[in-house]
Amino acid sequence: MLDVSDDVRAEIGEEEAARLIAGDSAPGSYDCTSCRAPGDPEQERTSTVLFLGEETAVLAFAHATCIPSQVVPVSEEQLKDAVRTITGGQTADAPAPADAPPAGPGPASAPRQAVLGVTCGQVLIDDQLHPALVVEPTAPITRPGSDGLGDDFLPLLIEQGFMPVNDVARAPAPVGGWSVLLAMGRLHAILQPGPAGGQPTSWWQAHQPLPVTDDWRTAANRSRTVHVYAAPVGTIGQQPREDLLRDALEKAAAGGLLVAAAMPLAGT
Repeated sequence: MLDVSDDVRAEIGEEEAARLIAGDSAPGSYDCTSCRAPGDPEQERTSTVLFLGEETAVLAFAHATCIPSQVVPVSEEQLKDAVRTITGGQTADAPAPADAPPAGPGPASAPRQAVLGVTCGQVLIDDQLHPALVVEPTAPITRPGSDGLGDDFLPLLIEQGFMPVNDVARAPAPVGGWSVLLAMGRLHAILQPGPAGGQPTSWWQAHQPLPVTDDWRTAANRSRTVHVYAAPVGTIGQQPREDLLRDALEKAAAGGLLVAAAMPLAGT
């Protein structure tokens, strides 16, 4: 019950495709690359998903009801973590928010009761719309080892290379080693530099792939850059329209409660 698309077949070759379909090299079970739930190719239709870097490729599996069989291009340096991220696998249409537990170093090392809400939208800069993500935790983020009082979310991000925003009409500066992972037209993760210069790790990752609007995806694929804004809990809130989201960002910036960074887009 394994689906192998023509694109995947062209990359792995007819012989390997035949082996997969026959069950010779297919897994007995797997964790779906999209929803993270277990799957069994002998009991349910299963898609082959090929993550393709410049020099290497990794074959993963997903429920056919979640995503079709296809090739997902990713950069070579992010290939391994991209696969881990997608197999780890939030939901909402832009600009509705979604939550996921933080993980990894920096601000993600905060208490587990806080989760990061992510809102997708577009920000007008120099008469052009730019794809943006707004990150806001659901509780104060404290520095590991602190007494748990106060909110260290913005200082921790500044230490990671984010910069305070004074004017939302100006594009944020790039931050090294971070990226936004989009695969099959859906948002999967925000990746941060790995410890000691190792492979990137997930700073935020979706429980399920997060749908984005066609306009957001088109803008992201055009610029290959996403503006990521972050604010402390209670600063932005759930904004039903992008004009209201922009107003909230400007208010946060005026109050010194907004940081941002420009990140390259990984995937499509």
